[in-house]
Amino acid sequence: MMAFMQSRLGPNDTGPYGSLQLIADAVKFLQKEDINPAQADRRVFRMAPVVVLASTFLLYVVIPVGPDAVVQNLDTGVFYALAVSSLSVLGILMAGWASANKYALLGGLRAAGQLIAYELPLILAVMGVVIQAETLNLQGIVEAQATGEIFGFGAIGNPFILTQFFAFLIFMIAAQAELTQTPFDMPVAETELVGGFHVEYTGFRFLLFFMAEFGTAFAFSALAAVMFLGGWWIPGFDVDDNLLNVLGPGVMLVKILLIASFIFWVRFTYPRLREDQLQKFAWKILIPLALANIVLTGIFKVVF
Repeated sequence: MMAFMQSRLGPNDTGPYGSLQLIADAVKFLQKEDINPAQADRRVFRMAPVVVLASTFLLYVVIPVGPDAVVQNLDTGVFYALAVSSLSVLGILMAGWASANKYALLGGLRAAGQLIAYELPLILAVMGVVIQAETLNLQGIVEAQATGEIFGFGAIGNPFILTQFFAFLIFMIAAQAELTQTPFDMPVAETELVGGFHVEYTGFRFLLFFMAEFGTAFAFSALAAVMFLGGWWIPGFDVDDNLLNVLGPGVMLVKILLIASFIFWVRFTYPRLREDQLQKFAWKILIPLALANIVLTGIFKVVF
């Protein structure tokens, strides 16, 4: 999809519609030499991509795809998901510092500043959903949408994207920044930093960063699908219907792909923001809007 959007000549020709390009990339990276810079802190340098990828995998632990189809149904699922997603900052700082490269260090520091700034609107956007659903449990949020009504009409439940549309937009913008993707890709700006915090990585270790980036994109898409689009629930089914354990994963996959397509569409449409524009957008626009959304949600929750 990305290759077709950019009219690229290579990636959309490997296999039918470029479907084998990921396998070709994996084979290429696995063949490359694992190089450690002479001045690098080897232990930290090697651990950094593992820390970043572990943060991504930990997100999938609480994402439900059916009434019973979830690895761990935590009462504090939203809190856990947002907490482990922030662990990637440590891995990025480790990579930037341990590489013994000034471009990598600049990229790591930029990424840390950006991720810390955009975690705030990400968390505040989710607060509106938590207030409306009255639970931090992701399954509970799906059930709240499935059993809710819109002005007395309950055929499609109450997907929170209708009542929390601004929160959804803020969440998606902040997620884009958390992924360090265009227009928020200053930490890996090729024109300035030659590739940012992973400039010294080759072969399989670079592949781990690559996997983490795309894995996190789909993890955030899954969280958005659960919190704003009703998750695995299908209108007309009871939330306890065992058939949803079979159909739910397919429903979730469709919703995840729709949201992920939106993320990558933005990535290849908008130009890169400067570092000062990036920080101002978070602190002066997104955070006040997210706080206003929380206040409005609280007022409507009390009144209605």
